[in-house]
Amino acid sequence: MWGDPCLTGVASGVLDRDGEYDLVVAASDVSLTKDLTIERLGEHKNRVLSATEDWQVVEAASKNPAFEKPDASVSRKDPGSGDANVVITEGNGAAQSGRDGVIWEVVSRDRGADGFTQPWEINGGEERDGERVDRVKLGVSVEEQNDGTGETGVNNIAGTHTSGNLNPSLEKERSTGRLSEQVTKAIPKESYTPTTNSNSALPTSVSAGHSTTSPDATIRTIKDQLTRATTYLSLVASRGNHGFARELRARMRDIQRVLGDATSGGQLPQNVLSKIRAMEQTLGKGKRILDSCSGALNRLRATLHSTEERLQSHKKETNYLAQVAAKSLPKGLHCLPLRLTNEYYYTNSNNKKFPHIEKLEDPKLYHYALFSDNVLAAAVVVNSTIIHAKKPADHVFHIVTDRLNYAAMKMWFLANPLGEAAIQVQNIEEFTWLNSTYSPVMKQLESQSMIDYYFKSGQARRDENPKFRNPKYLSMLNHLRFYLPEIFPKLSKVLFLDDDTVVQQDLSAIWSIDLKGKVNGAVETCGETFHRFDKYLNFSNPLIASNFDPRACGWAYGMNVFDLSEWRRQKITNVYHNWQRLNENRILWKLGTLPAGLVTFWNRTFPLHHSWHQLGLGYNPNINEKDIRRASVIHYNGNLKPWLEIGLSRYRKYWSKYVDFDQVFLRDCNINP
Repeated sequence: MWGDPCLTGVASGVLDRDGEYDLVVAASDVSLTKDLTIERLGEHKNRVLSATEDWQVVEAASKNPAFEKPDASVSRKDPGSGDANVVITEGNGAAQSGRDGVIWEVVSRDRGADGFTQPWEINGGEERDGERVDRVKLGVSVEEQNDGTGETGVNNIAGTHTSGNLNPSLEKERSTGRLSEQVTKAIPKESYTPTTNSNSALPTSVSAGHSTTSPDATIRTIKDQLTRATTYLSLVASRGNHGFARELRARMRDIQRVLGDATSGGQLPQNVLSKIRAMEQTLGKGKRILDSCSGALNRLRATLHSTEERLQSHKKETNYLAQVAAKSLPKGLHCLPLRLTNEYYYTNSNNKKFPHIEKLEDPKLYHYALFSDNVLAAAVVVNSTIIHAKKPADHVFHIVTDRLNYAAMKMWFLANPLGEAAIQVQNIEEFTWLNSTYSPVMKQLESQSMIDYYFKSGQARRDENPKFRNPKYLSMLNHLRFYLPEIFPKLSKVLFLDDDTVVQQDLSAIWSIDLKGKVNGAVETCGETFHRFDKYLNFSNPLIASNFDPRACGWAYGMNVFDLSEWRRQKITNVYHNWQRLNENRILWKLGTLPAGLVTFWNRTFPLHHSWHQLGLGYNPNINEKDIRRASVIHYNGNLKPWLEIGLSRYRKYWSKYVDFDQVFLRDCNINP
């Protein structure tokens, strides 16, 4: 389409192993001067003479079935039949299959309804299967003449016929000369059109001794130039080549004025040829300025690939650093338990007991279970619940922490009493029944392989999410939620709260909800596709695939009401133990409590209304403010906790308003809003 449009004919020939040289010539319908034609043929002659004897066999790229017959000696269509495609081939099977054979094809292709060949549809050299097809662009088409004998299958173009067993070099010389003579004779003098510019792409037809310019082809040529110019203009503008851009815009304006609203050649002005030639020269300059499309495409692909690799690397690094930042303890929060522990051991033993201990086992009251090693976070949960409780005296808080933070946790609530509400702080070490003999998960957490997995980097896979290697999963505080009946043997219902939650309304109504025989009341999380079962469980394992639905809706830990009576009756703890034993090698799910909860409470979970529990404040910056204010409990699940500097600032106010920053221990540790 973008080649030299002045030479659009095709000449080809056949040379077999015995030196037979068969020449077939066809020419397309473009009117050029005799001298220019002979000059181009002379150039082709030089190329032929310089070629070696080791020619490659080339398949004719034509849609015409005649080209698909390797053994046909002659394939020909009569132009009198009205078919615009003219195909003339001559050869034999040996010539096509031989190593030294050459197939020259003569194809006049893709003519319009008016019989004119489109200049942009005549291709130059093409690469096919690693072989080069070089078509000589003659720029003329000589209509096939019948010699009057009525014979078909004869290779006769303007009376030219070549065959025989001649010396290859001599035959090449003579055939090329005859080609020049026959084409010269085929073009009458009155059909010559003087031209001084080889860029002229206007098609013409030579027939019956006179020439006719194709109006439709001329208009299509102009439109094609405008399309190419628009493409070039967008490319050069981005590279700052303003001089060429101005020139190209000027040429576009000129040729658009020439085209106007013309729909036929008769409506085009006399200077259309000069405008087309000028535009072609400018487009040629643009082609030289710009890189080839294939080269630019390869560079873009390489850049895209490199960028994607860097992006993935940065994502992994960001994920790792986010995990480090989320689990690193700020200086103030590290100071606070130390300061409280020191105060606890200086306090008189008579002042280390909480009031209202008689309420701790009363099943008629509202009991909360909170397992945490973060003193300030636990304090916010308790304070926010008490502030919104209609009857604070009916609420009882059970806090379980580890040995390291037991003194600090107890000292905080001794220094900040809850009034009529009751509170209990327990040390997990006091649960002597919780050992590796009874609990499979505890046995796994104490194993050397598990410790190596968390603390030796060589055990990690490069593609593994670093959150699964968080040492918090080694803490039994995370797994105590599966032992609620053992911790509270005399209670019938407990509300479990995570330490990264904030209570915004009175929760006493939740105890009156009928769970309809279910054990766990929780808010489902089907709003996002990544909260379904297939996100957490390994469904490639047949044990998981046969027992669970991958599209089943997940639910959230953080605020859950548990019916302990049903728990005991359905022996949920045994179900949990069985699944933990099966997952000893972490083949069913990764570590964590939610996947274990999903399989343990499968078909045993009652869906609560979503207004009870609003999730996402620890990772989602786009939660609707109305949803936050309407929720009974908001949950900062995710890495962006409100007590960390990386926490989302727009949500921190909902948490910080329940912290008394004037408290002496907070001032001593420089904990500020």
